[in-house]
Amino acid sequence: MSDSLTLLAVDGATSAVDVNEPTALTRPHGPLTARVAYAAAHVVPRASADNTPGQPADIDWDATLAYRHHLFSWGLGVADAMDTAQRNMGLDPAAVRELISRSAAEASAAGARIVVGVNTDHVEDEVITLPQVIDAYKEQLFHAEDAGAGAVLMASRHLARAAQSADDYRRVYDEVLAVASQPVVLHWLGTAFDPQLAGYFGSDDWRVAADTVVDIIAGNPQTVSGIKMSLLDAQSEIAVRRRLPASARMFTGDDFHYCELIEGDEQGSSDALLGAFAALGPHASGAIQALGEGDVARYREILQPTEALSRQIFAAPTFYYKTGVAFMSWLNGHQEAFQMVGGLHSARSLPHLSRIVELANECGALERPDLATARWHTLLGLNGIEAA
Repeated sequence: MSDSLTLLAVDGATSAVDVNEPTALTRPHGPLTARVAYAAAHVVPRASADNTPGQPADIDWDATLAYRHHLFSWGLGVADAMDTAQRNMGLDPAAVRELISRSAAEASAAGARIVVGVNTDHVEDEVITLPQVIDAYKEQLFHAEDAGAGAVLMASRHLARAAQSADDYRRVYDEVLAVASQPVVLHWLGTAFDPQLAGYFGSDDWRVAADTVVDIIAGNPQTVSGIKMSLLDAQSEIAVRRRLPASARMFTGDDFHYCELIEGDEQGSSDALLGAFAALGPHASGAIQALGEGDVARYREILQPTEALSRQIFAAPTFYYKTGVAFMSWLNGHQEAFQMVGGLHSARSLPHLSRIVELANECGALERPDLATARWHTLLGLNGIEAA
């Protein structure tokens, strides 16, 4: 193993730290049971493709699907075609449909859990009517169901523009849920992830919006299996979790506070549907296995140190977190090139990436430290920075 890892500060100064061994973790014999846990996976483009802004996504399907099998092997389910897969940030509608079909088939063959994002983003017009929003949701829902995948009803920019009140949200969700052939997961995505979703569910105040969310879930107990909350606010998630009917799960989408939320309290716990878990699959698996064994101390020992890394990956502007997920995949040898569709690999600075390397090394998330060190040092060298 290489002895040292070069780090880069914002002022251009370099320093060296010792390279750590990866955390010792063991794959489970099947899907995790202590919590339902989905990793929201990213996509890998062909390295030689035109991965520039505005170009259609040209996916390396072998690498993309292999990454899903990597996550399956750790007992995790996959949440696919979500914002982590660059929905509305480079992944065009044709690629979304193909991703859903291919990933659902792979999950079926592997006997693994999969849910996929259902949205209205195939509609090119920015402004459409509420009936058109409903029809657009239904079109994607039917495609997901035909592919054999569970659905996550994602927050829609079209709905955010068209809705004039909380009742408009109730109307749209009730009509879409009425045609679902199996229970779906709702998704409440905060403005840190997408500023165009301001006022979703009828208010900028999460307490007011929560009334609408709980009404929709309570009114559709047969067709809503839960909700993923991505507000990066632990207290809002706990408050809503305590109001959910017994038929609905809370899936944490809080990439800042997932350790405490998944562990839970005397009144309940959250399951997981997290982009962070795409970058931290082995740690997520090991921690949840420990929970299943009743070893809360071991759970915290594995998972708590990863939150600093996740906070760096999801640092503002948060919607560029996908770059950190792909970067970790590249460091760990799951893709040959640090490339992303739409040129998004350029969305973070070298000092930002250096901090990811530093924190990943600290928490044992560099799965192959020699490879990660070599790749990172090569990237530095390409930018004229010598290893310390």
